[in-house]
Amino acid sequence: MLKYSIFHGINICSLSFLIWFISQLPLHAVSTGVLCDNIPGLVGRQRRLCRHHLDVMVSLRKGARLGVEECQNQFKDQRWNCSTLDRDASVFGKVMLKGSREAAFVYSISSAGVVHAITRACSKGDLLHCACDPTKRGSSKDSRGEFDWGGCSDNVRFGSHFARMFVDAKERKVRDARALMNLHNNRAGRRAVKRFRKLECKCHGVSGSCTIRTCWLAMQEFRRVGDYLKLKYNGATQIMINQAGTGLIVANRNHKRPTRSDLVYFETSPDYCIKDIEIGSLGTAGRVCKKGSLGTDGCDIMCCGRGYDTKTERKLEQCECKFHWCCLVKCKECSRIVDVHTCKGTLSSSPSFVSSSSSTTEKIESQNRRQK
Repeated sequence: MLKYSIFHGINICSLSFLIWFISQLPLHAVSTGVLCDNIPGLVGRQRRLCRHHLDVMVSLRKGARLGVEECQNQFKDQRWNCSTLDRDASVFGKVMLKGSREAAFVYSISSAGVVHAITRACSKGDLLHCACDPTKRGSSKDSRGEFDWGGCSDNVRFGSHFARMFVDAKERKVRDARALMNLHNNRAGRRAVKRFRKLECKCHGVSGSCTIRTCWLAMQEFRRVGDYLKLKYNGATQIMINQAGTGLIVANRNHKRPTRSDLVYFETSPDYCIKDIEIGSLGTAGRVCKKGSLGTDGCDIMCCGRGYDTKTERKLEQCECKFHWCCLVKCKECSRIVDVHTCKGTLSSSPSFVSSSSSTTEKIESQNRRQK
């Protein structure tokens, strides 16, 4: 029997921990049902769903990883980069214990990842109680005219329904201020997957003419969902709970009320410049930055004014690639000298924010002279 005693007595952050925990289990543990009685923190409804839908739990595992990977892609060039922490019950560190923008994004992208993966499994025929969207039958029309439903339309309805039942179960049991925030952001994630579907069609007719079209609705790549939710993160609305304790209201009355597709948060985020375990900030010391960039990946913003170190490295890469019939591409290996900039750990006392690794540079120059 599997045992996960390291989490005993820990206040587990419901969505981020549960989904990430499942994603880390070996596939045989998910498919045999061993995990259902061993995942800490599951409420009764989640445990029942787990036991009765083992095939869906395999997809949930994939969706969990999909959400985390997309989160890390979206934030790779920012101070908070969605890092996961080993053996930490909140997965992303104590930053998830705050009702921040970052927590809002993690909940929404995790929920979206689960919907996307379950829906994809439906279309592939991997799930016992789900298949293609049964509502897409008969004929319909779009801007190009009439078409017949055919093929396999992605059943986002089933994916969204199961994700809502499983992911939201614990939040609906508590119903406090943070739970209301999480439920709102979970729903925003599910709605984002529904938003990014496109009509794909196949033409039938003489000589390729499109006298008859057979069409189906297909989800777009998950990156589109991630990009959309990142925009929602940038424009997230700060909220607070109403006096009755039953719903959420805008913290600033001059701001518009968030829609069901918007992200919401309670607490302002720290700047994530300095490592502070108490607030879940890992800091930016040692992070690679881009000199001269005006974006969040630039050294000025990433390093928070502390300055940066520069070292020179020789980078090997493929070059002068040629295609050889048939079907092979051959490349040469070329070296290129690049400057790598990393943020300092403490504020620089010198006027210049740059400190170069001269020993590395001199070593490369010496090698170049010998080659000549």
